[in-house]
Amino acid sequence: MKKDEVPQDDENLFEGKFKVVKYAVDENGNYGTVGSSGWEPENVVLNQAWEEINKKVEETKKKIEAGELSPLAYHMEKNIMDVGMLSQYMDISKRNVSKHLELAGFNELDEKTLKRYAEVFDISVEELKKTE
Repeated sequence: MKKDEVPQDDENLFEGKFKVVKYAVDENGNYGTVGSSGWEPENVVLNQAWEEINKKVEETKKKIEAGELSPLAYHMEKNIMDVGMLSQYMDISKRNVSKHLELAGFNELDEKTLKRYAEVFDISVEELKKTE
């Protein structure tokens, strides 16, 4: 594909923060990178994926409101993480992360552990305790 043929179907999916890089041939026949705001099939798939992620986040919020999960579950879903990934970031066992996903386990956390979780999500401890 030539540089001037790279799709630019901008649906603002990346909110101006990220541009997809494509490889294309320049006028001299050399491959190089060129920014792209995406193309329709890619944008459709990304929209569907984000709809699913947002649906899971909302379902998790309902479980938290019902007392079935701790706020930690919300931040995991929002950041597209699973127990294994979070346990690696925290350098603790998956079993401990699973325990902290339960409201009782989360409420027993000391300030040091809360701070570590907050750092992983790049938020404050106060934000960690909320679902917004």
